[in-house]
Amino acid sequence: MNFMHRRLCRSERWRQTVEAYILPWTLEGVELGSNVLEVGPGPGVTTDLLSPRVARLTCVEIDRRLADSLSRRTAGRNVTVLCEDATAMSLPDASFDGAVCLTMLHHVASSALQDRLLAEVARVLRPGGVFAGTDSLYSFGFRLLHLFDTMVPVDPGGFRKRLEAAGFTEVEVDTNPYAFRFRARRSADTTAPPPA
Repeated sequence: MNFMHRRLCRSERWRQTVEAYILPWTLEGVELGSNVLEVGPGPGVTTDLLSPRVARLTCVEIDRRLADSLSRRTAGRNVTVLCEDATAMSLPDASFDGAVCLTMLHHVASSALQDRLLAEVARVLRPGGVFAGTDSLYSFGFRLLHLFDTMVPVDPGGFRKRLEAAGFTEVEVDTNPYAFRFRARRSADTTAPPPA
């Protein structure tokens, strides 16, 4: 993330936005279970708000500085932070009841890598486990925020098929003027498709 983006994602304004709008909309009607994976927590605003809702939260963050900072800040809590690439996680198959991915998919460098991430989430979820998340819709302001930064917007119109190809069923994708949310279940078929 560029400096401006990092600053925004650590701000009190962003925390309030996540708490008041993003998290309630994303998780409306969703039961994550007790053992949950968070993909790409960044500075950890979402982690702070998710951890009281679940018994165990495992965060996978690719940025070493962000992962180390979050690990120190959540020490002694129900949070485990792993610094690794979510497109090739070291976690065992069928480890989690639920998974979340909150406003970070556009930071994955290509659609192909995004699809690998989706397949990896399917792999580490138990059959029937829920995957819920959100991401921003493309806008001029969104583009400005990502100057000199990775930004691969996700088209919500085609996202259902991408989730299904990754091994998910019961897929729902909804939009509002600024973002889209998704929720899906890991197929009960225990043979998920291999990552692309």
